[in-house]
Amino acid sequence: MINIIKKKGKSRKEVRVVAKNIYMSVFKARRVIDQIRGRSYEETLMILELMPYRASFPILKLVYSAAANVNHNLKLHEADSFISKAEVNGGAVLKRLRPRARGRSYPIKRPTCHITIVLKDLSNTLVDDSNIFIDLNFF
Repeated sequence: MINIIKKKGKSRKEVRVVAKNIYMSVFKARRVIDQIRGRSYEETLMILELMPYRASFPILKLVYSAAANVNHNLKLHEADSFISKAEVNGGAVLKRLRPRARGRSYPIKRPTCHITIVLKDLSNTLVDDSNIFIDLNFF
């Protein structure tokens, strides 16, 4: 999903990517997401490729997908973008029954999560220096 937000005459372009119903605990995915929040695209790729956690692979696929959307849909270079928002929300819990001894059953809970990553263009978020006034008589 591509959101173009306009505030006070300036447009800020961002790409939002959502993966739903990933078979993973929310806490395990948040451990990885907390490491990449606010980092640049290239730094995020290096971190995710070297992380030993299982949660890093679906997050890496999401970051690749968001970068492809930035490149194809917005015609921007993905190296100029950064992770502005990354969050993990809980999904539905799949409940199954495992047969046990003496005809009993034991509940198995398969947690799922929803992962959201927002990429923003770094060049549009820099401060505009045209409004800065320096009084030369001060010095």
